[in-house]
Amino acid sequence: MADQKRVMRVLRADDLDAIVAIDKAASKQDRREYYERKIDAIVNPKHNINSSLVCEVDGKVVGFIMGDVYFGEFGIPETTATIDTIGVDVSAQNRGVASELLDQFMMNMKAAGVHKVYTLVNWDDFSLEKFFSRHRFEPSKRVNLEYTVL
Repeated sequence: MADQKRVMRVLRADDLDAIVAIDKAASKQDRREYYERKIDAIVNPKHNINSSLVCEVDGKVVGFIMGDVYFGEFGIPETTATIDTIGVDVSAQNRGVASELLDQFMMNMKAAGVHKVYTLVNWDDFSLEKFFSRHRFEPSKRVNLEYTVL
């Protein structure tokens, strides 16, 4: 993989099977319905701009990053973005794929006029927190609130 050429490109509808397989290996859950809805919204030009990416090696999707660009939502007057999902095939992990995807995502966000990118990490997911920290993410000044519906 280290000497193979990686191609970063915009996520397409036909990436569904590869994304579901990567996620299933990591989460031990089949979330096909979630990804069908998510990808349908991503590739729908009425939804937003497609900012989500995949990484291919030899024509095979080995990683993906999904996010959105927001133009004033949540009462935030500036253009912002979020990263909600990132995944790398087991065969490609620890080889820089996630970092390359994130770097390309950030370059695309800069070109789109985004000044801040947000993501959420479970408080006990130390490896993911460390990954984002290495890429200069830091705790936000915004407070994430939750309400448990009983």
